[in-house]
Amino acid sequence: MMKFFVSIALCFITFYSNAQESLSDVLRHYNTKSIPYMSVQELAMPKTKVYVLDAREKGEYNTSHIKNAIFVGYHTFELDSVLTKIPNKNSEIVVYCSIGIRSETIASKLKKAGYANVFNLYGGIFEWKNNNFKVYNFENIETENVHAYSKEWSFWLKKGKKVF
Repeated sequence: MMKFFVSIALCFITFYSNAQESLSDVLRHYNTKSIPYMSVQELAMPKTKVYVLDAREKGEYNTSHIKNAIFVGYHTFELDSVLTKIPNKNSEIVVYCSIGIRSETIASKLKKAGYANVFNLYGGIFEWKNNNFKVYNFENIETENVHAYSKEWSFWLKKGKKVF
């Protein structure tokens, strides 16, 4: 009987500690801080020329993406496609994914290739939507659907309709 109560207590403690973890804690845990963050508020401000790259999978992009974002993928990422679309390595580039983990990997590849002004969108498309900014589907029509990546990571998406 004691083992049962210990098991229940451990489950509760694990759940409670995970639920108390902040987005900053998660990003600190998974990311190396090799790429500076840009906030969603900063990205939403009018800019002269910012390239926004979506580092998620095609199905995620088709469900929801930031307006005018260029799909570059994660598993299918090819540096040559970015070099073709963004030949000026001094261009300002913001890379995003669901919350900002995969995007750091892609942004690091861009930085290593010589791009000088690369940023990781803090909190990714989830934080974008959580702050009431618009997302668009594959037809570039505004949508409330947001690809939530997985049940585990969907915790960070507070607004919009979660799609898997």
